[in-house]
Amino acid sequence: MALERVFEYPRTLRRLRSGPIGKLLEGYCHWLLEHGFKRGTVRKHLFNVSHLNDHLRGPRSEVHQTVSLREIQNFFRAYPLRYRNRRAGEKHLRRVGYSINRFLAYLRDSELLDSLPQQKIYQPLLDGYLQWMRQYQHTADGTLQVRRHSITPFLQGLGPEATPNGLSRLTAQRIEAFFLSYAQGMGRSARRSMQSALRTFLRFCLHQGYIERPLDHAVPTLRTYKLTTVPRGLSDPQAQQVLHGINRNSHAGRRDYAILQLLYTYGVRGGQVRVLRLEDIDWVQNKILFRASKQGKDSPLPLTAPVGESLLDYLQNSRPSHPSPHVFLTCRAPYHPLAHPSSLSAIVERHLRIAGLELPSKGAHAFRHGFATRMLHQGHSLKAVADVLGHRHLSTTFIYTKVDFNTLKQVGLAWPQEVP
Repeated sequence: MALERVFEYPRTLRRLRSGPIGKLLEGYCHWLLEHGFKRGTVRKHLFNVSHLNDHLRGPRSEVHQTVSLREIQNFFRAYPLRYRNRRAGEKHLRRVGYSINRFLAYLRDSELLDSLPQQKIYQPLLDGYLQWMRQYQHTADGTLQVRRHSITPFLQGLGPEATPNGLSRLTAQRIEAFFLSYAQGMGRSARRSMQSALRTFLRFCLHQGYIERPLDHAVPTLRTYKLTTVPRGLSDPQAQQVLHGINRNSHAGRRDYAILQLLYTYGVRGGQVRVLRLEDIDWVQNKILFRASKQGKDSPLPLTAPVGESLLDYLQNSRPSHPSPHVFLTCRAPYHPLAHPSSLSAIVERHLRIAGLELPSKGAHAFRHGFATRMLHQGHSLKAVADVLGHRHLSTTFIYTKVDFNTLKQVGLAWPQEVP
């Protein structure tokens, strides 16, 4: 039995197995061990979930074969009342909440969770829009996530009218009022993202016949100028400072060093590093393949010695034993790939902070901009930079002409001299 692998005292085992979810705790314990949790961590999770077991006890409580979301929501409402205004209790509540969320993951995996949350009224509309973007606009998955994030507040604001029939009453004035209200508290990037999402959504509605006339023109236009900004990346000394500051004596340190070494050496996007697979590294031919991102091109590149050594150090000494084909996994159980973009951004930001660097761009793009700038300073052509960065169109790479100081010197005018 799984519980016996973690606990020794009969009294503890009897307490865990009694109560409404006693039988489920046996399966939860087995699930935790299978996902690589250590015995000490499993004990903590089971003790924390036992508070839910105690909460469900009653004079007529029956053995649960499943658990409902309503029961767990009631527990989260009732249990914190014991620790109100207690400073030490806040820490305990966070631990219990974390363990309950792990328990929920086990219930979902095992199909033991009842009362799935009711579908939001706008969900069919949102799903249809994203499917249309994928099918007719050939939108990349990363852009679809951005569109989903942007258009959701608009659909929520529509309330009960966020349905195909309700959209027939949508007016240009309402669209304009929403956008102006949203834009007041947002930066330029968020405003531009909402602008694009609203316009494509309204074109989708017209295509589907949900609205009778085009309304995308009702979204106010933000005046922006192409190539107005300058790439702000890490200089070579700064990048070396970040790499040298990583502690490679830990599992997380070896993984992070390999990730940042890839970003520094090849200037690839963070998403390309996250989806890197074991099969993409050709150790015999000394090559590495970065798959296309944002409708760009695949980038097969030579595997340099520093990158190969950092990857080997991580794969041999620190990567968890897991069947996932992805190279980089989480360092703590349950092990899984770095699925969310923010996970890699957090890694980069943490090591920039350790190195004491304050930069406007704190994500993986700081390395990408720095890489492109170094290539130009070394005399590489703009076409070569575009090929390595995986840009499909050369115009995307034009932003880096602003930091090509060697070429800019050739077109600079001589300083006028005073004529007596």
